Amino acid sequence: MAKVKVFNMQAEEVGQVNLPDELFAVEYNEPLIHEVVVAYNANQRQGTKSTLTRSEVRGHAKKPWRQKGTGRARQGSTKGPQWRGGGIVFAPKPRDFSKKVNKQKKSYALLSAISEKIKQNQVVVLDKFAFAEPKTKDAKAFLDAFKFDGKVLVVNDVNDKNVKLSTANIPSLSIEEAGNLNAYEILANKNVVLTQSAIKQLEEAYAE
Repeated sequence: MAKVKVFNMQAEEVGQVNLPDELFAVEYNEPLIHEVVVAYNANQRQGTKSTLTRSEVRGHAKKPWRQKGTGRARQGSTKGPQWRGGGIVFAPKPRDFSKKVNKQKKSYALLSAISEKIKQNQVVVLDKFAFAEPKTKDAKAFLDAFKFDGKVLVVNDVNDKNVKLSTANIPSLSIEEAGNLNAYEILANKNVVLTQSAIKQLEEAYAE
């Protein structure tokens, strides 16, 4: 069981917390994480793109001019793809891009990604992440205190309105609830900040 430092939002050490090895020292499984991330990205696709083929565009299939003797290229219909307003060749149609991954794989991939971040010293534990009032200045002060390099993901236990408003205008800082956390978000951000309450929520959700 690893013991890590706990900081406040001013980057001051305020204590320590124990992280259970079965959750935060999981072996890194790159093929599994790749599978889960690919499925996550595929499931974000709407698949609603649609254009018309030559059989679907408005118009008629009448031959525009006779086959020979006009000096022009032979044409069978003005609905062909070479005509303005004609159909699209291999037109994209609505389709389902979703991929299924079972719950156990998703859980292991998440814990594996977090464990790897801990090994790389890219995880910070906070006593709490909250703002008395919505101020972007306070959120920037938090980032400046820790001197983060790269994008930051803060994992909290609740959806706090003041937190959401304070961080909305900072592209490098994102917030997620522990219950909605996934492996993609862990990998998409260089630094991960876990609140103590979020760690407790993760333990309750994933402990065997």
